[in-house]
Amino acid sequence: MKIEIIDLRKSFNGQEVLKGVNLTIHDRELIVIIGRSGVGKSVLLKHLIGLYRPDSGSILIEGEDIFKVCYRDVCRLRERFGVLFQGGALFDSMTVFENVAFPLQEKTRLSKAEIRQRVDHALEDVGLTGVEDKYPAELSGGMRKRVALARALITEPSIVLFDEPTTGLDPISLNSIHRLIIRTHKKYQFTGVVISHDIPQIFDIADRVAMLHDGRIVEVGLPEEIQRSENPVVKQFITGSLEGPIKVLQ
Repeated sequence: MKIEIIDLRKSFNGQEVLKGVNLTIHDRELIVIIGRSGVGKSVLLKHLIGLYRPDSGSILIEGEDIFKVCYRDVCRLRERFGVLFQGGALFDSMTVFENVAFPLQEKTRLSKAEIRQRVDHALEDVGLTGVEDKYPAELSGGMRKRVALARALITEPSIVLFDEPTTGLDPISLNSIHRLIIRTHKKYQFTGVVISHDIPQIFDIADRVAMLHDGRIVEVGLPEEIQRSENPVVKQFITGSLEGPIKVLQ
């Protein structure tokens, strides 16, 4: 599904966080949004799923402005989203099976047998079998991320949002999650938006990369284009350099 973000602006307590974000995300592409901490990446993501309303601007999904359609249509649009939150957001009191099954139990009228089959397939897709009866506290960080991804994909969404999916993981687990994102994206053909700080590993999974800085998208392009960028803001971020002032090329 195509997503168009048009001149999106948002302030909190008088402080402008998003200062006119413009970005087009193409149908079925996997785009990665990078940027320093505190520049508004998660705020932007929360606008995409309707948790925040902008002060001004629009987000169009297949041409529909999600902030202008009626409540019922907003719910309909949200049902086409899957979200992998930064911490996984699993329910500690539920087993792995119950966590993954939860969206189906809440949103569908599938039978228990059908739900069991869907959950089994979803866990198999993320490389987890035999852990259905375990609780999140019994799993490693990487396994919890996999369970959260299975839950995000269980309804076969058209759009999947990944909010820093590898935060807190060791390098091996990080690469494993990245490979998993690539594999599930290829299988399900969803439009994917990934918020990440993982430089340079993130360039291996992205179709395109966009950099958010000072409340705006300052550059967007193929991974190799971003890596060759002459924009000092982009260069400083991807190299981790502490030298030179942070400026935006006009």
